[in-house]
Amino acid sequence: MLFGRKKTTMVDAGEAIIGRSHPEFQISGRHAVLNTSMEPPFAKEYETAVFGLGCFWGAERLFWQTEGVVSTAVGYAGGFTENPSYEEVCSGRTGHTEAVLVVFDPQKISYESLLRVFWEEHNPTQGMRQGNDVGSQYRSAIYTTTAEQATIAAASRDAYQAELIKSGYGEITTEIAPAGPFYFAEEYHQQYLHKIPHGYCGLAGTGVGCPIGLGVGATS
Repeated sequence: MLFGRKKTTMVDAGEAIIGRSHPEFQISGRHAVLNTSMEPPFAKEYETAVFGLGCFWGAERLFWQTEGVVSTAVGYAGGFTENPSYEEVCSGRTGHTEAVLVVFDPQKISYESLLRVFWEEHNPTQGMRQGNDVGSQYRSAIYTTTAEQATIAAASRDAYQAELIKSGYGEITTEIAPAGPFYFAEEYHQQYLHKIPHGYCGLAGTGVGCPIGLGVGATS
């Protein structure tokens, strides 16, 4: 029970695993589905977004299948430990959530449309869990890379909150914060559901439509 409580409580920075100055592993850097680079630098006409919506295996697939997305990668964001491992993140002692780095072409898809995918494909009212996946690494999060993204993300949260209330859901617990370091996950996690087509995916939305992502420039 004590271990369970620790996994569902955000660790303090002073109690987090220290980590390391360099990653203990390397990744190929090439997207197994899109055949594009997963690592920066990216072309100047592209933008990046970072989302956490539960287990990153299914979350990444959602975005690589979205038209206008150039590349995706899974990793760890929003925590304290430098260059953590998967096992460390799952301990609840790094502060990270499982996250997806999304590289997109704003001429083909808007940030609002990516947010619609984010909101509709998970339940953002569950705190430190998604369904049966329990722990701080499964918390809902949006890490913004520009001031404009921060404004749009907050507005989308408020709009979706109103729709959720109409359907009997509670308060959105999604963390919205400026993006810090994004630490790439181990190679076997990258595009996992392409490599293991029948692998685990615990994502489940609320069935409530999000009233954003329908403006000028949205294509999906």
